[in-house]
Amino acid sequence: MEFGVFILAQQRGYHQTSQQVIKNSVEQTVVAEQAGFDTAWYAEHHFNNYSLSPSPLMMIAHCAGKTSRIRLGSAVCILPLYHPARFLAEVGFVDSVSDGRLELGVGSGYQQFEFERFGTSLDEAGEIYNEFLDIIPMAMSQKVFEYHGKHLNIPPSSIAVRCVQEPLPPMWVTSGNPATLGRAVRDGHNLFVTSLLNGNEAIADLRKRLDGIAAKEGKDLDRDVKFGFLRCGYASDNQAEIDSYLDNARFQRRISESLKYRRQQSDDGYMIKEVPSETDLSFEQLKKNLPVGSVNQVIDKLLAEIEILKPKHIALQTQLGDFDQKTMLKQIELWGDKIIPAVRKELGQRKAA
Repeated sequence: MEFGVFILAQQRGYHQTSQQVIKNSVEQTVVAEQAGFDTAWYAEHHFNNYSLSPSPLMMIAHCAGKTSRIRLGSAVCILPLYHPARFLAEVGFVDSVSDGRLELGVGSGYQQFEFERFGTSLDEAGEIYNEFLDIIPMAMSQKVFEYHGKHLNIPPSSIAVRCVQEPLPPMWVTSGNPATLGRAVRDGHNLFVTSLLNGNEAIADLRKRLDGIAAKEGKDLDRDVKFGFLRCGYASDNQAEIDSYLDNARFQRRISESLKYRRQQSDDGYMIKEVPSETDLSFEQLKKNLPVGSVNQVIDKLLAEIEILKPKHIALQTQLGDFDQKTMLKQIELWGDKIIPAVRKELGQRKAA
């Protein structure tokens, strides 16, 4: 079982400067490597405080110089917002400067707010995304390539800085669209999935959907598909710490849904207002759903979720809202010291039995 940290780089208010949010994200990466995590993941969002990571590839290039072992992933690059030639060149460059540690997560995007400001149509995002998926393996495996599609047009070209990982880094796809996930399975890419802040019932439904998608492509989910599970979790005997983490997790969902469903509100055109919604879960519901509580409670809940979903990778959300940085760094260390080893030991024993 692989473990990663998912670093959203959020700004919950002006009491956090943008520079401090980014510094915190980098510091979490360094500590995650020291704690033994396998991967650090960075989001991509624009123009508001939901995430201050406008370029996961730039984050990876920077953090590559601060680390030596941990793999570094985009979760995800929003492909319709890129020019394909520049994107391909930067992928090759980032994999090179990271000594082949790039995990390339891609997606089609969902926030109309962002697309409008890039002069791109969200209605065409799926088509553009699929053309990118045609281009990426072609560009990385051929010395000279060209592509002529409905949206993307590239004359005969060559990527100057080649990927260290041949022919290209592992690709991860995240989407709520079964057809998009089906193509990822068909193309041999990894999947990134989540059940948001929901519990075992939603995880079981997710597993059922993934089984169906894989079967439709003639694949066995466990044998043929690697997929990661994005999850909120927190271990502590201090109830105030747990409540603060859950409060920030709920903040993240409120802002995400506000942007997704185009009901975002802002007093100054930048900071999105946090507005309670009908989909909010109480702290008691969140404590029931998520791996939160004492160390042993978190381990037991994680093992129960793994038994249902059977992912190969778990990405823990660490950088949420304005959660205290020093406390989060200690949490990352706690996962590396106690939780990850215990989960891996139990899974190893189950496999041996």
